[in-house]
Amino acid sequence: MENKIVHIPVLNNEVISYLALKKGMTILDCTVGAGGHAEKILEEVGDTGYLIGIDRDEEVLREAKSRLSRISDRFRLFHSNYKDIDYVLNAAGISGLNAGAGIDGAILDLGASSFQMDNAERGFSIKADGPLDMRMDRRETLIAADIVNKYPRHELIDIFRKYGDEYFAGRIAERIMREREKGAIKTTGRLADIIQEAVPYKFRFRRIHPATKVFMALRMAVNKEIESLEAGLSKAAIVLNKKSRLCVIAFHSVEDRVVKNKFKDLAKAGTFKIITKKPIQPGEGEMRDNPRSRSAKLRVAEKI
Repeated sequence: MENKIVHIPVLNNEVISYLALKKGMTILDCTVGAGGHAEKILEEVGDTGYLIGIDRDEEVLREAKSRLSRISDRFRLFHSNYKDIDYVLNAAGISGLNAGAGIDGAILDLGASSFQMDNAERGFSIKADGPLDMRMDRRETLIAADIVNKYPRHELIDIFRKYGDEYFAGRIAERIMREREKGAIKTTGRLADIIQEAVPYKFRFRRIHPATKVFMALRMAVNKEIESLEAGLSKAAIVLNKKSRLCVIAFHSVEDRVVKNKFKDLAKAGTFKIITKKPIQPGEGEMRDNPRSRSAKLRVAEKI
């Protein structure tokens, strides 16, 4: 059965407002996904504006192209990683990493997409059993099963703590080491069961599955998300024109901490001012309509 890509953009009204869009602007959507934010951006910048979209997932890019083509032809999409903004802009005919490269605003909507989470074959989700994959870009070779089955105990603990803030990292890593001796851990379902059995009994049946943080940590390690985020933020800051804004939506503390610290560094250097002293979060209505938005935090900085 074909998976229908449904994308509900998080904090869409807030992003559009904080980008301060005007007709004729060129906007960089570093995580275009299925085109949720991009669709509204194209409407706002009009026939004289332009959008450059980047995404690591070729499947969602096809959906984005179809969706955006219904309202405009003033865009170009790239199957790439936002850490490679300079190469993307050169390919788009914009002068790469030069100050004031012609970008009037940029957005990064971090984390996995709903399509990736809902597609069991991609191996992101605890809820649906599938291969232990977790690659956003299927051209890459490292998959989550490689980490789970081949990495030593200390590296597993480091990943679970660094990217997932997992309190029971040691217990979980030890259980994985024992279980993989019995046979390779190949599916999300088996890994989720192993983690559930590894944590103390009173933590096994709470509202949030005990494997949630470990799955997130593995996804981030497979896709080198923090390294890409750090590089992408630095490059996005360079290519923005003066008075242009950088909007970043993070979904957990590890990402948000990177964004917060980068914005502080840019402000300290005197190149940006922070627009959102505290992160913007979804209202009750949005969280009710889109439960996955509940952990979203939007931070905005403006180049000066």
